[in-house]
Amino acid sequence: MKSIIINAPGNASVGLVQDKQLQKGEVKIKLYYVGICGSDLSTYMGKNPMVKYPRIPGHEISGEIVETGEGVSKEYVGRQVTCTPYTNCGQCYSCKTGRTNACKYNETLGVQRDGAMTEFHNVPFSKLLFADGLSRKKLALVEPLSVGFHAVARGEVIDNDVVMVLGCGMIGAGAIIRSVLRGAKVIAVDIDERKLKIAKSIGATHTINAMDSDFENQILRLTNGFGPSVTIEAAGNIKTYQTAIAQVAFTGRVVFIGYAGKEIAFPTHLFVQKELDMRGSRNATRLDFEAVINYLKDNDDSEKLITKVITPDQFSSEINSWSENPGSVMKILVEF
Repeated sequence: MKSIIINAPGNASVGLVQDKQLQKGEVKIKLYYVGICGSDLSTYMGKNPMVKYPRIPGHEISGEIVETGEGVSKEYVGRQVTCTPYTNCGQCYSCKTGRTNACKYNETLGVQRDGAMTEFHNVPFSKLLFADGLSRKKLALVEPLSVGFHAVARGEVIDNDVVMVLGCGMIGAGAIIRSVLRGAKVIAVDIDERKLKIAKSIGATHTINAMDSDFENQILRLTNGFGPSVTIEAAGNIKTYQTAIAQVAFTGRVVFIGYAGKEIAFPTHLFVQKELDMRGSRNATRLDFEAVINYLKDNDDSEKLITKVITPDQFSSEINSWSENPGSVMKILVEF
């Protein structure tokens, strides 16, 4: 079957791989669309230390069950699904305390193990989420949006919060949407005016270009001089990490999603003087996925988050273009 393969940094192609036999408890999915994630871009650029090459990318799945393995009823054939693309060992501390999304030994599709950018892919039934009624394209948006939804849960956002989201790509979009759904006022920050325009359209109360000379003064004006009560870092670079801590209000909450890729120096007195709650946010829970599905069912215009749809044969040129201009893309879907 046809598959996209990242052979080495800067080298992607379409090849043929063998269709795997179904194991007990698995289903075979015919892929409609698979989203290209920032982690796939990092793999292509050689910046993902968790990847070994060659690697089939892809974990943002939209598909249909076409076959069931032993122990799974055939009545599920024909149902459209997405899935949680993470593994969990069940034995580490995270798993034993119910936070399986942060399993110490997690292996995400397309990262530590081959992903779903193939014509067919086998998935454990336990990892499926049924989403009848969603369009095929919306199905591929569930996983990336769920990561932002989870960050909002980690930040314990409520209706009297002012949330500043740093980075308005797909992950940041999820954080904006979920914060708005919880009744919070949202300040969206990015350096790309196109992304700020989208952030406004999905509910951000205010948008600020981080390159503005009066950036800090704008934040203070919008927060009555206090700073936001919650900052969510969704860009993964040194400046956004530092800004999240510098601009958050005293006793505020800071949530980090992105990997900065380098060690970062902080003025540590802010940790103590502000008595900050600083939290990492990794992947998403099943509840986050279900919340995104409910949101997408009620929002007909959510497909505006999709930058473009491509064929597998276009993957190499498109991801190369994205690597040269990483701020230009919200979401690219590969149609199989």
